[in-house]
Amino acid sequence: MAHIVVLGAGLGGVIMAYEMRDRLRRGDKLTVITKEPKYHFVPSNPWVAVNWRSRDDVEIDLTRTFAKRKINFIPVAAKRVHPGDNCVELEDGRSVAYDFLIIATGPELAFDEIEGLGPSGHTHSICHVDHAQAASEAFKQFCQNPGPIVVGAVQGASCYGPAYEYTFILETELRRLKIRDRVPMTFVTSEPYIGHLGLDGVGNTKGILEGEMRDHHIKWITNARVQKVESGKMTVEELTEEGALKKVHELPFAYSMMLPAFRGIEAVRGVEGLVNPRGFILIDKTQRNPTFRNIFSVGVCVAIPPIAPTPVPCGLPKTGFMIESMVTATALNIGELLRGKSALHEATWNAVCLADFGDSGVAFVAQPQIPPRNVNWSYSGRLVHRAKIAFETYFLRKMRRGKSEPFYEKAALQAMGIGKLKRVT
Repeated sequence: MAHIVVLGAGLGGVIMAYEMRDRLRRGDKLTVITKEPKYHFVPSNPWVAVNWRSRDDVEIDLTRTFAKRKINFIPVAAKRVHPGDNCVELEDGRSVAYDFLIIATGPELAFDEIEGLGPSGHTHSICHVDHAQAASEAFKQFCQNPGPIVVGAVQGASCYGPAYEYTFILETELRRLKIRDRVPMTFVTSEPYIGHLGLDGVGNTKGILEGEMRDHHIKWITNARVQKVESGKMTVEELTEEGALKKVHELPFAYSMMLPAFRGIEAVRGVEGLVNPRGFILIDKTQRNPTFRNIFSVGVCVAIPPIAPTPVPCGLPKTGFMIESMVTATALNIGELLRGKSALHEATWNAVCLADFGDSGVAFVAQPQIPPRNVNWSYSGRLVHRAKIAFETYFLRKMRRGKSEPFYEKAALQAMGIGKLKRVT
């Protein structure tokens, strides 16, 4: 019988465990290893950061849900993955052997790459619920003495949607508090244009998001390279389309949230054949590592090259829908291998995103995620705000119940005219 280990229990890791559990044979064992005993719904962090949600609202105790699904749970951080020995070394000194390993750790947040960036520096983050909580407390204080706000994503970032979401959610809350007129706002991004999203735009995201910025009196700087952050001041280099220095901005702020670049976690960085130079997991079309064939990977930690060179580095996002597609393909493939068959299932790497703006929002579908596309669609309106709330309710209920049924994924696939995952030929 086989032992399957899932490393990580974020968005990808938890649903990976649920779906993998349904694919096991009698006698197979499934273990989840993660550094934290609780799951947090990351898409809700922008709401947490303005006190529209509490930590308890978006938190799930994995100990109970995994126990109900008969999934072994080790809430201890991994120190090192040893592919040659088929084991994961833990921080407490233990070593966990595996027959198949699924790496779903998400990224490490590279705040240290820019002086003064991050919660231990002078900016806030919404990448983790701890960061969002700290941001919410700082925002409460900010509202007592408002001033300029700088929001955005630094060079090398690969998840731009939350930066736009938080910008407009902040703007909505400032209007509700009737202090918007006292708060100049600037959006700083490494994207070559507003609405690029690391995807070279989807539908009319450029026009929609530029229009939203103008309508809400938010200034922006694109092709931006953040040099350093000091208390109350951010130094930003703006580059031309050719990559030459265009202008240096010194932006004052009383409050700032900047998304960092991502990299692979320390436990896998530098493992030859497993990761790229940035520490992201190398995979083939079946989510399988080309060198270590009993290792698969899903989620933000996988290596996907940018769509095209940009003046300032922009990573490619991995949306929730894309991650769930990776999870399903991986569960099917390992299930086949356990039964002596071939791993032939390929994820549908499409982007489906709901970006909430507080009282409206933007939705987009990119099929496939990398252009040219068969579907290239975007929409803005109040319906998106309601849809995001509905999805949060559905997804958290599904996670708390330990369900792997991908209702949302199936609905999105059907809407795009795709009935099932592809098989490698």
